[in-house]
Amino acid sequence: MSPFAIARRKFLRNKLAMISTFFLFAIIIVSFLAPYITTQDIAKVNIGSMSLEPGGEHFLGTDKSGRDVFTRLLYGGRVSLLVGISCTALVILFGTLIGSMAGYYGGIVDSVLMRFTDFILNFPFLVFVIVLNTILFGLVSGLWVLIGVISLLYWGGVARIVRSKILAEKENEYILAAVSIGCKPSKVIIKHLLPNVLSTIIVQATILFASLLVIESALGFLGIGVPQTIPSWGNMLSSSQEADVLRNKPWIWMPPAIILTVTILAINFIGEGLKDAFNPKSNR
Repeated sequence: MSPFAIARRKFLRNKLAMISTFFLFAIIIVSFLAPYITTQDIAKVNIGSMSLEPGGEHFLGTDKSGRDVFTRLLYGGRVSLLVGISCTALVILFGTLIGSMAGYYGGIVDSVLMRFTDFILNFPFLVFVIVLNTILFGLVSGLWVLIGVISLLYWGGVARIVRSKILAEKENEYILAAVSIGCKPSKVIIKHLLPNVLSTIIVQATILFASLLVIESALGFLGIGVPQTIPSWGNMLSSSQEADVLRNKPWIWMPPAIILTVTILAINFIGEGLKDAFNPKSNR
């Protein structure tokens, strides 16, 4: 039985990881089907419905602008999850590309790529987000600016992990045999090396996904992430900065806080399940 088949069986036996997987997929599906679930306007200000308590037509209540909290929660999930998934995919792509090249070629290529990686890891992330959002505001969608900035500044950790795995893996006999018969470096990396470090990349992807959701929400909470005109879980949480909302109107900020917390917990449980499944020493 192949290692991936064994890992799949072990993951399927992990009840907490499976429940978390079903929950995460349910959140993703419901969020992206938001236009078919609710017909409320996410941006229209309704003075007559400001800060309504949950009940009736608005079963999660309305915010200070009279917008339906449930509707914004669904559409906010679309944005937050889109940012998380897109950034995770790009970070894994950049990190894997740089890390595999540095680990395989070694020498000056490794030195140059790792020094560049160190520069990226030490770059002031928050300052860069603020500056780019200011420069590119109105020229490019703020959502895609945020995705691009996060992706460009977060691949360093993945690159280092992939590099270390490639360095260890390329000393195996089957890699030396592939090189000796004249396989191109690209073929050796793609066909032989990456499949053997794929389990590490998958586990890192789940950890990154949870971290990037936290980052998006934190930036939205501070007002420097997704533009305020686009609902996201972070934007919705920003209303809790007002003392009146925090104390007397919990229905405005508690739904995004709860769903964000549970979603991040689910992703972490999935990551732990994958880590356990790919661990050959585990007997779970």
